[in-house]
Amino acid sequence: MPRSARAGAHADTPGSATGAIPVYQRTLAHLTVRARLLTAVVVLSALTVMIAGATAFALQAAETDERIDNSLSRAVAALRVVEAAEDRETGQPFASVSDVLREGIRARVPGKNEGVVTLLDGELHLRPAAETRSVRLEKDPELVAVLSEITPDEPSLPRTVGTSITQYRFIAVPVLLAGDPSAGLFVVAFDRSAEMSGLRSTFFTYSAVGLAALAVISVVAWFVVGRLLRPIRLLRDTTRRITESDLSERITVTGKDDLSNLARTVNAMLDRLERAFGSQRELLDDVGHELRTPLTIVRGHLELVDADDPDDVRATQALALDELDRMQRLVDDLMTLATADRPDFVRLAPTDVGRLTDDVHDKARGLGDRRWVVASRADVTVLLDAQRITQAWLQLVANAHRYSAPGSTVRLGSEVSGDRLLLWVRDEGPGVPAAETDRIFERFHRGQADRISHGAGLGLPIVAAIAHAHHGRVFVEHPPANVGSGAVFVLDLPAVDLVDGEPRPVTELVEYL
Repeated sequence: MPRSARAGAHADTPGSATGAIPVYQRTLAHLTVRARLLTAVVVLSALTVMIAGATAFALQAAETDERIDNSLSRAVAALRVVEAAEDRETGQPFASVSDVLREGIRARVPGKNEGVVTLLDGELHLRPAAETRSVRLEKDPELVAVLSEITPDEPSLPRTVGTSITQYRFIAVPVLLAGDPSAGLFVVAFDRSAEMSGLRSTFFTYSAVGLAALAVISVVAWFVVGRLLRPIRLLRDTTRRITESDLSERITVTGKDDLSNLARTVNAMLDRLERAFGSQRELLDDVGHELRTPLTIVRGHLELVDADDPDDVRATQALALDELDRMQRLVDDLMTLATADRPDFVRLAPTDVGRLTDDVHDKARGLGDRRWVVASRADVTVLLDAQRITQAWLQLVANAHRYSAPGSTVRLGSEVSGDRLLLWVRDEGPGVPAAETDRIFERFHRGQADRISHGAGLGLPIVAAIAHAHHGRVFVEHPPANVGSGAVFVLDLPAVDLVDGEPRPVTELVEYL
């Protein structure tokens, strides 16, 4: 096999390090969220039980060894007392090592899982009577062989040794006397395995209880996680039922947790999408209707025009140009609305509101036979887009002109109220019906009244878009009954730059807005 082929085969081996991670990731990716959460809960619970059990077992085992070592230390202390005492048979100090070992055996009564044995010159010497011994150390040849190799000069410290029979924890104490060349060894040992058996039994029980607890946790977690993920499932099912033409589906939400809040957020998003799609459909329908009418008019006149009649040709030409101008205005208005959400739709700059008021008044006088009056003027400087505000204000002025009688009075003004700048226009026309007050700012909306029956229905929506771009709004008010009829249209804009009559720095104003 070529080297490259061998390298490729090795890289794809399931057991290799490079192939294990992708396989694990693919396996995890195919699990549902419920299965992932359940796996995480069970694994963490199992690790907790294992770590807690292992730690507790290690602490208990250390405590058992410490108890054994304390008992061995007491055995050493008791032997030293025997060495320093007198022989009870002669009343004299011990004359031989054998006598000390005999007295040590007699004084030491082995406890549970404990055994005592002595060695003299490396050979088994004395042991307690069979009826008093719990552990017969001399019956374990492996242990005897280990004890036989201990020399008298080795320190008397607890040791652990394992044999084929059991595991021992013992201490070997050398016994030497002046005048006796023999070397004795006094050994006290515990069957450590037997001491640990009760502890192991307890932790076997602990393991069984832990496994049962894991099973219970798994079952409970399965239902709890399923309950928590219910909004996700509802979200999935709802989104499956949503189609391009039907956005009415909503998620039923009852809880107050994060997932329930997510479901509420998705419902709110669906509301916005439904409104946006509805507005889009209305826009397309209205645009199609608005463009279809002038196209039909132009087409009809062009089909009927008498090419040999110059007057008919000129009349048809004038009509076609007028209709094309109307379509151009409609397209321009749609482009204005389409760009209203862009950051560069308005370009803010310090603007003298008093001068702006006079400019709008001068331009309004050219619209027709009305009595144009500046009722108030705010001599302040604010940050706004003068061209866009002029466009919006003149649109309100044009509406007032369109729906008021010749010779009537149209008032306009600017004033500051708190931290708001109010630019308004008031006419003496028929007014706006109460039912139409909010809807007149919707695109292509036309009411039944004469004042909102002309044009394409985009003028006031453009005013609203310009006000919104300035972080403001536009609204309509009705004058009091004792003042007269008509309507008052108000541009409500922020006037945050007023500090003792002086404008703030432009950079500060931009950061504020």
